[in-house]
Amino acid sequence: MILITGATGVVGREVVRLLVEGGANVAAVTRDPHAGLPAGTRLVHPAEIAAIDGVEAVLLSPRAVGAAVSGVLAHAREAGARRVVVLSAVTVRYPAGQARFRREFQEAEDIVRACGLDWTILRCADFAANTLAWAGQIRATGAVRGAYPQARTSTVDERDIAAVAALALTHPRHAGQTYLLTGEQSLSQPEKTAAIGVALGRALSFVETAPEEVRRGMLAAGLPEEVPDRLLGSLADYAREAGPTTGTVRRLLGRPARTYAAWAMDHHAAFAGEGRR
Repeated sequence: MILITGATGVVGREVVRLLVEGGANVAAVTRDPHAGLPAGTRLVHPAEIAAIDGVEAVLLSPRAVGAAVSGVLAHAREAGARRVVVLSAVTVRYPAGQARFRREFQEAEDIVRACGLDWTILRCADFAANTLAWAGQIRATGAVRGAYPQARTSTVDERDIAAVAALALTHPRHAGQTYLLTGEQSLSQPEKTAAIGVALGRALSFVETAPEEVRRGMLAAGLPEEVPDRLLGSLADYAREAGPTTGTVRRLLGRPARTYAAWAMDHHAAFAGEGRR
């Protein structure tokens, strides 16, 4: 059995799908009894993790488990696990944004390395799915308002992260490896906006907005302070120096990393509002 934390997140959900389609026995940690995961997936409430057995490997999402990283790993080890794959961030190696967020991932990595299981660390660039946050304003105004238009990152498709995670969870040759996962194209926010416009078949614009105005808007929308703190801190640094670009996805999967343009095309319905009432 492979235990997946963060199973309803954009990476975790895709990992579950890939593993189930590959014939693996999967236990997905979720509080939602109607999570909509593939048939045959065992749903495990977080409070039930200590009671499961027969675990072979675990996907650890530090953002999902929070302060329970050590406890989850201890329970997984007691349940028979031999392998752990952790979702971390490129900022551990290439610092950007506020140090407190980087430390969270570094601390999780340190715990994983000391837990007694074979480990693989996936340090991920910003997810393509993060730009789904733009969908509402694109539908309403045909524009994206944001700070630091010159900031550049090699955004990674979450499906590529999931494919690497599934590989590492099922093949012991990845033990002891730390992989830096990015896309292969360094793009600015205006370039990403333009790619969404191509997917929609209409021109979109990016409107530069002061960071404090962006912050106020996010807080007014009900987002916790952590969200603009993470976003704006990272963008400010990437405006000074672009985030890293690697070919790790290509090397591990034997194909190029998916492009942001392809991701935008695959998700155009979310930006067009198709299926919305």
